[in-house]
Amino acid sequence: MQEDIDPIETREWLESLESLIENEGIERAAYILTRLSERATRDGTQLPYSIITPYRNTIPVTRESRMPGDLFMERRIRSLIRWNALAMVLRANKRPGDLGGHISTFSSIATLYDVGFNYFFHAGNEEREADLIYLQGHSSPGIYARSFLEGRIEENQMDNFRNEVDGEGLSSYPHPWLMPDYWQFPTVSMGLGPMQAIYQAHVMKYVQSRELVKTDGRKVWCFVGDGETDEPETLGSIALAGREKLDNLIFVVNCNLQRLDGPVRGNGKIIQELEGVFRGAGWNVIKVVWGRLWDPLFEKDSNGIMQRAMDEFVDGEMQNFRSNGPAYTRQHFFGRYPELAKMAESLTDEDIVRLNRGGHDPYKVYAAYHQAVKHTGQPTVILAHTIKGYGFGRSGEAQNTTHSLKKLDIETLQKFRDRFGIPLNDEELKDVPYYRPSPDSPEVLYMKKRREQLGGFYPKRRKDSRPLTIPDLSLFENQLQGSNEREISTTMAFVRILSTLTKDKRIGKRIVPIVPDEARTFGMEGMFRQLGIYTSEGQKYVPNDRDQVMYYREDKAGQILEEGINEAGAMSAWIACGTSYSTNDYPLIPFYIFYSMFGFQRTGDLAWAAGDSRCRGFLMGGTSGRTTLNGEGLQHQDGHSHVLASTVPNCLAYDPAFAYELAVIIQDGMRRMYQENESIYYYITIMNENYVQPAMPEGAEKGIVRGMYCLEETSSAQADSKLQAQLLGSGAILNEVRAAAKILAEQFAVSCRVWSVTSFNELARDGQHKQRWNLLHPDETPQVPFVAECLQDRAGPVIASTDYIRLYGEQIRAFVPSEYTVLGTDGFGRSDTREKLRQHFEVDRYYVVIATLNALAMRGEIERSIVLDAMRTFNIDRNSANPLHR
Repeated sequence: MQEDIDPIETREWLESLESLIENEGIERAAYILTRLSERATRDGTQLPYSIITPYRNTIPVTRESRMPGDLFMERRIRSLIRWNALAMVLRANKRPGDLGGHISTFSSIATLYDVGFNYFFHAGNEEREADLIYLQGHSSPGIYARSFLEGRIEENQMDNFRNEVDGEGLSSYPHPWLMPDYWQFPTVSMGLGPMQAIYQAHVMKYVQSRELVKTDGRKVWCFVGDGETDEPETLGSIALAGREKLDNLIFVVNCNLQRLDGPVRGNGKIIQELEGVFRGAGWNVIKVVWGRLWDPLFEKDSNGIMQRAMDEFVDGEMQNFRSNGPAYTRQHFFGRYPELAKMAESLTDEDIVRLNRGGHDPYKVYAAYHQAVKHTGQPTVILAHTIKGYGFGRSGEAQNTTHSLKKLDIETLQKFRDRFGIPLNDEELKDVPYYRPSPDSPEVLYMKKRREQLGGFYPKRRKDSRPLTIPDLSLFENQLQGSNEREISTTMAFVRILSTLTKDKRIGKRIVPIVPDEARTFGMEGMFRQLGIYTSEGQKYVPNDRDQVMYYREDKAGQILEEGINEAGAMSAWIACGTSYSTNDYPLIPFYIFYSMFGFQRTGDLAWAAGDSRCRGFLMGGTSGRTTLNGEGLQHQDGHSHVLASTVPNCLAYDPAFAYELAVIIQDGMRRMYQENESIYYYITIMNENYVQPAMPEGAEKGIVRGMYCLEETSSAQADSKLQAQLLGSGAILNEVRAAAKILAEQFAVSCRVWSVTSFNELARDGQHKQRWNLLHPDETPQVPFVAECLQDRAGPVIASTDYIRLYGEQIRAFVPSEYTVLGTDGFGRSDTREKLRQHFEVDRYYVVIATLNALAMRGEIERSIVLDAMRTFNIDRNSANPLHR
C-alpha cells in the first residue's frame, strides 16, 4: 500500500464521503464516486480499480433483514438434524462392508440449508411450480436426516444408507434414477451441478419468454463447494448467467476453505478470488464472511486495523486459527498489531472460540438469502464462510483430513452431544442411536408448519407428466417414400423431419432445436427465420444478411437454442429441456444436434448425468463416422461415439442409413418417451454424405426399432451355385455393403442377404437380456436373441462392416449363429476423400468382398486361391500399413 503523505487531507476526503452517505445515501455516494472516476481517467490517471471488497460481509448490520422465526427452536431442530446425519454415517460404518459416507461437508453447510428450508425453498403448489435446488452431493446425509425428523424417512431406511441393491436403502448421493420421487438432480460429479443449474435457469427464462410455462417467482438454487469451483464446468458458464441477467439463479458457495486433501487456496483467499470472478462476470455478489459475534469488534475497529489484518491473512492460516485453538488465534491474529491485541484484552478464550463464521450464523444467512431473492437484473452468488467438520472439535474442525472423517471416538461424540444439546446419556451414546421427537412435539410441528407455508416437504421430484399425443408415422410420409432418385444426406432428411415436427399443431411448440454453433453445417439455417434464435433481450441490431431469405434472426420468443461453441453448455441446456416434464410439468422434446466427435467424447459425464436425471430427448450426432467427414482429419472423425453411448444404460443409440429409418426411430422414440413416459433418451447419428434415399420396405418398422432387418437379397446368376453369405452394414457403410453384395453375386456367384443394422447396441442388449434369462431359467425353453432369430435359418458366414471401431460390431458376436467377421475403423482418423478413407480403414466394398470370400474359404466352400486372386483384382496389398498401427 502506498504511503499516505498527507493523512489530514485523506481524513477530510473520507469524512466528506461519510457525510455524503449519511445525508444522501449510498446510491448517491456511488454515483459521485463513479463520476469522479470518469473524470480522473480523462487525464490518464491510473486508478487502482478493484472488483474485490474487503474481507467482511457485503451487507452492513444496519441493512440486514431480520429473520422472523424462532431462533432457539430452529437451532434445536438443526442440532437434531446434525446428530441424525452423523449417526447415520457412523452406524453404517459400524456394520460390515465399510460403506463409507461423508459427514464433514454437511456439518459445514447445515445452517445454509436450514435457513433455506425454513424460509426460502418453495416446494410448489397449485399456483406455481417448485424451486429447483442443486444440493451439494456430499451433504446428502443431512438431507435424509431432515426428512427423518419430518417422518418422510423411517429408521430402517436410515440404517440402509448406501445399501441400495435390495431397493430399501437410501442412495449414497442425490440420484434421481435410484430415488425418483425424492432427488431432483444428480450433483456429486463435481462441476456438473453448477453448469446444469445455470442452463436450467436459462431454459426457465426460455419457456417463460415463449409463454409455454409461467415461471414467475421460481428460483434455481445451486449449492457449491469452494473446492468444486476448480472444476472448469463450475465457472465456465457464469458469464452466460451474467450476460442474460438470470435473476432467477442463486449460487450459494460453501466456503469451508477445504478441498478433499487440504486447503482450497492455502496461500490465498478463495472467497476474495471468487468475488472477483463472479462480479467480473456480471453477478450480484454477497459475502457472508463473519457472524454477528464479530459485529461489536468491527464497531470498535475505528482505524481499520482489524480489517487490515483480516485482509492480510491467507486461508491456510485462517484454518489454523480454528484448528489450533484460542491461544493460537490470540497470539497470531489479535497479536499481529498492538491495537488489535488491545481490542482483544477483554475477550476470554471462550469468547474467541465463539467468534463465528458467517455461514454458521442464521441471522447473517437469512439476510443474504432475503436480499438475493429480492435482487433483480443479475444472478446472485452468496459466498458463505464456514468450517468443514463444524462441531467435531479439535479432532475434526478445519483439519486437512476432515473430508474422509467417518468415525468418531466416544469423547468427541460426548462433546458433540453436549454442544448441540442431544438428549442422550453416556450409555445410550455407545450405540449412536437416532433421535426423533414424537410427531406432536414442538420441534416436528414447527418444521411442518414452516414447510406448509412453502408448499410442503422438500426434496421431492415429479416422476412423470401428462402423456402427449404423438403423431403417427404417416406424418413423415415424404421420408418413408424415399427421395425419388434425388441424392440427399440423412442430415438433410433429419432437418426436414424437424421442420415437419415444428409445424405439427399437437407438439410443434414443444420441439426445441439445440445447436452449439453449427446450424449452417447441418443445413438448419432455414429455421433461423422460421423459428428464430432465442435470446433474452431480442435482436437489438439489423443482421448483415437481413436481405437474404435465411437471415440470422434472434428473438426473445425464438424457438432455437444456439449455445455458441460450447458443447457442455448445449448439453446442459438439452438436459434442462429433457427434464422439463419433471421440473415444469411441461414436456419439451429437445433435439441437440452436434458434431458426433464432440458429443459423447467431450461431454460423456453429462451424458451419464442425463441418464441419472431420467432425461428424455434426442441427441443427434452429425457428420458421424470415421470416413464420412472428408477433409477434416484426425480430431474431427468419430469412430467410437456409439461405443461410448453404450455405456449409458438408458441411452438408445442408432446408426440409421436411410431417411425412413430415421423417421421410424424418431417417431417410436417420441412415443416411448412422451406417450409411454419411459425414462430413456436417444443418440442417433446422421451423415452429410449424399445418396439416393430408398422407400421403406414393407413391414420393416419392427426390425428398424429392434436393431436390424433384411434390406435386400442379391442372387447369383449361376443357378447351380450354393454359395451364400449374410452381410451386415450400418449408417454410412451400408451402401458399401450393398455394392459388395452385387460384386459377390456377379463376379463370385455368392448369393447375399443384406441386413441394415440400425443399432448394434440394441442388438447386444437384447442378446444379453436373453442370455441372462436363459441362465436363470434352465428348466424352460431358451429365449432366442433377436440377432439369432434373424440369422439362424440363413446359410453362410456373417460379415459386418461399419464406420466405427470393430468393438461396435463385435458386441453381438456371442449371438451370431455362424462364423462372424467384423470390419471397422480402428486407429486415428485421416484427412482424405471418403473413398480413400474407406480403403485406408479397410471397410469399403472390396474389403467386404475379401472378408466374405475368406470366410467361405475358411469353411472349405471355395479355394483360398480365389481370395488371393480377388485381392489382386481389387489392388489390395497384403503388406500395406496397418491402420491399427497409428
